[in-house]
Amino acid sequence: MPGRPGAAGRRDAGDCILALRPPSGGRFVYHPLHMATGRDSIFLIGPMGSGKSAVGRQLARKLGMPFFDSDHEIERRTGVDIPMIFEREGEDGFRRREHDVIAELAGRERIVLATGGGAVLDPENRHHLAGCGWVVYLETSVTQQVERAGRTRHRPLLQGVDPAQRLQELLRIREPLYREIADYTISTNRRRVPQVVDRIVQAYASARAPFAAPAPPAPAAPAD
Repeated sequence: MPGRPGAAGRRDAGDCILALRPPSGGRFVYHPLHMATGRDSIFLIGPMGSGKSAVGRQLARKLGMPFFDSDHEIERRTGVDIPMIFEREGEDGFRRREHDVIAELAGRERIVLATGGGAVLDPENRHHLAGCGWVVYLETSVTQQVERAGRTRHRPLLQGVDPAQRLQELLRIREPLYREIADYTISTNRRRVPQVVDRIVQAYASARAPFAAPAPPAPAAPAD
């Protein structure tokens, strides 16, 4: 399995970090300068089974942006799947790789990024996401999570446990962190992907409107 990328091979997201670290339990406060300076990426956060990958692909296609999935990017770079990384390196090893991928991708301009459900556990990940783009929280119920994600071996955190109980525990810990950095929240419960995408596009357009370039002045009327 390839080693983690070093700093020399990674574009740091530090140049677009505008978030101010909040007091414990508080929400990130940041100036939305990334919208005004071309850093208008969209970052999707939320629990497993909330539809981040499906929504992200369609959203990127609709907006003409490249799409990245942090879990898929980790698998592409290592050449093995997520369960294998958990087996060989444990969750800590996976989180280190996840941190490196998010730090690099958050520094890119105008992309759609679907993050893993636990990406928000790392304060630096939250700082990168909040400071480098527009963050969308895809909210969903545990019932829907179980329907979508509870019966697959590709979810290491659900192996050998009751999926509903485990997902409820994870949501209790992670939901405050999702809300801490979210610019926009939308429920995906019983909603089709195109419906969710359309609502995100509308909210994104509204968020960008104050930073849109002003229309050029109309040409002066010719003198008589």
